[in-house]
Amino acid sequence: MTACRRDEGASQKSPRAAGSPTRSVSVASVTERVMERTVAVIGSLTAYDESTLSVKVSGRLQTIAVDLGSVVRKGQLIAQVEPQDYELQLKQSEALLSQARARLGLPLTGDDDTVEADQTSTVKEAKARVEETRKHRDRIAELNQQGILSQSERETADAGYEVAANRYRDSLEEVNNRRAQLAQRRVEVEIARKHLADTGLFAPFDGAVQERRASPGDYLNVGTPVVTLVRTDPLRLRVQASERDAPGVRVGQTVRVWVEGDATPHTGRISRTSPALDRQTLMLMVEADIPNDGSLRPGSFVRAEIITQDKTQSLSVPANTIVTFAGIEKVFAVENGKAVERQVSTGRRGTNWVEIVNGLSAGALVVLDPGNLQTGEAVTVERSQASGPRPKEGS
Repeated sequence: MTACRRDEGASQKSPRAAGSPTRSVSVASVTERVMERTVAVIGSLTAYDESTLSVKVSGRLQTIAVDLGSVVRKGQLIAQVEPQDYELQLKQSEALLSQARARLGLPLTGDDDTVEADQTSTVKEAKARVEETRKHRDRIAELNQQGILSQSERETADAGYEVAANRYRDSLEEVNNRRAQLAQRRVEVEIARKHLADTGLFAPFDGAVQERRASPGDYLNVGTPVVTLVRTDPLRLRVQASERDAPGVRVGQTVRVWVEGDATPHTGRISRTSPALDRQTLMLMVEADIPNDGSLRPGSFVRAEIITQDKTQSLSVPANTIVTFAGIEKVFAVENGKAVERQVSTGRRGTNWVEIVNGLSAGALVVLDPGNLQTGEAVTVERSQASGPRPKEGS
């Protein structure tokens, strides 16, 4: 009986001794696909322009036409300071201008301030006086030579001529002085007109009101803030690229942006980069313009991808072929009917695929869901598939 039991045990062990069983596995081939090279960064969205609008003249605020969140267009009236005082100042300046024109013999109104000095009444009078005294002096000199008049009378005539000549020169200087005064009055009118225009506060660009800081009835000094205006389309994306990634970042490259709570990416282009890395962080400041469809807000924290190369051939495998242990990534390739462990370096990841940077070659077969598969273990390929459908660029 004992011998019989030994024989049964030997017969049950005989199939394992005959040979080790093989394991059935599903495999996929390493394929090439067109994909993007990107740099992942984080940053924030800021207003493209932000301006605190202040009054340029003092006065009482008469009206304010906007409030928090109001959308405005470039040139739109934002606020109005009471203009009456400045209207009176303009009228006063215009009156003084007319007075200065009248002193030069010009019409009271007009834009032409050209004056010929010899045509003014003051100069004409002085010039006529010079001619009169010159002729009188010449007659006295002739009579003096004839002995009819004394030397003292001749000297009196000479002095009268000199006085008249000096008055003529004074009249020319007076005309020049009046010309300068006219120019000054003209400038004063322009200043008064500018002050009147500055009683209105206008939007310098298309945007929206971020903050209202004054109310009708407030007395405002020069420079008092009234509203803060921001331009929200496009928005300015500000991110920092590492020293390693900085050489590949250039103006004009496409940027994709994701905002927290919104799975839809927003795209834009890099418009500005810093000429140097930050000395402390060794990061490169990058700015991009992001068109705003109304769903983006300044101040939002964002994730972004800078597309440094948009069409490159790379190797990829299905995501479920990758095994990670202690930070090391590997796959199991099928070679000569056996599973062979291959350490790989991965790159970009898609929905169901992973880029292989090195460690495999195109066409190699890798095991799907290897589980506890061991290197050197005999395998039988149950079914084979490609590494998944070719996705759209950027997927």
